[in-house]
Amino acid sequence: MAIKQTMISTSIDLDKDGRHVGHLKLPNSVHRSAYGHIPIPIATIKNGEGPTVLLTGGVHGDEYEGPIALTRLVREVEAKQVAGRIIVVPMLNQPAFAAGTRTSPIDDINLNRTFPGRPDGTATEMIAHYVVSELLPRADYMIDLHAGGSSLQYVPTLLAPRWDDSAATDRTEDLVQAFGAEKVIYFDSIRALSGEDRVMGNHAHQNGVEFLTGEFGGGASVNLGGLAMVERGIRGVLSHLGVLKVDLPPAPQSRKFVMDAPGLYAFADRAGFFEPQYVLGETVEAGAIAGLIHNIDAPWDDPVPVHFQAGGVAICIRTHALVEAGDCLGHLATEL
Repeated sequence: MAIKQTMISTSIDLDKDGRHVGHLKLPNSVHRSAYGHIPIPIATIKNGEGPTVLLTGGVHGDEYEGPIALTRLVREVEAKQVAGRIIVVPMLNQPAFAAGTRTSPIDDINLNRTFPGRPDGTATEMIAHYVVSELLPRADYMIDLHAGGSSLQYVPTLLAPRWDDSAATDRTEDLVQAFGAEKVIYFDSIRALSGEDRVMGNHAHQNGVEFLTGEFGGGASVNLGGLAMVERGIRGVLSHLGVLKVDLPPAPQSRKFVMDAPGLYAFADRAGFFEPQYVLGETVEAGAIAGLIHNIDAPWDDPVPVHFQAGGVAICIRTHALVEAGDCLGHLATEL
């Protein structure tokens, strides 16, 4: 059975040499615009033969370090500096980005939980399908830039898959070193990718695309340290691959972490308002109190403590004080 073609069209030729900026046209037939579309910014910078690097941001609409860094890259880089091709989609989930929300206001779907999507599905499903059917097949490498969004704040951290295969491990480690992040968390790629088939990284792997991702801030704001890390990182990787000619300062020494141990996450077990008992970057002992949940209706009652079962370095913390049962309050990582 033939694979259905995407319903999204482009205003630029993704395979043509030169620097080109334009839009993906996401069909959007609504009451106010029967034949309308949503324009999603896209740019290519191509010069001759060489690797193709796909750079994406704004998969969630309330994450900003990636979009700023990627749009700045397109403004600053000329085609003559490139050997190969850079494809940039700075706000992949444009409807969510315009609304400042994690999920799309059109269909209330989380883009990074809907891959491979559908060509004739909802708006978010069509975006996912376009990535899988048109962008990943063109790419050799991909960097997908994230942050904690409105509900979480992260210490700016690069995330890298960890493989059983030594050659794949070496390739990833070369990219990690080139990115030059101060903190790197390695995740179990096989378990993560097989257990969560809906994320973009899984489909990058299935297409033979080497990939990195990361969390570079949060709180629906711009983390300046995270932004600087992203800007240096993407140029470092592009330089390492020979795609971009650029002079860079030496990369800092990376601290390396994993998140394999159970008990690194803390979750609310009731509704209330959350008083954290740790700060980002702090080393937390096993069994330590992550925070206190206060009773809204009976605030004079003793607050209920929530504990981390394991110990580690605090990488993530919840932004919002109001919580419901099941909300993530933050998580740790253990240093290698």
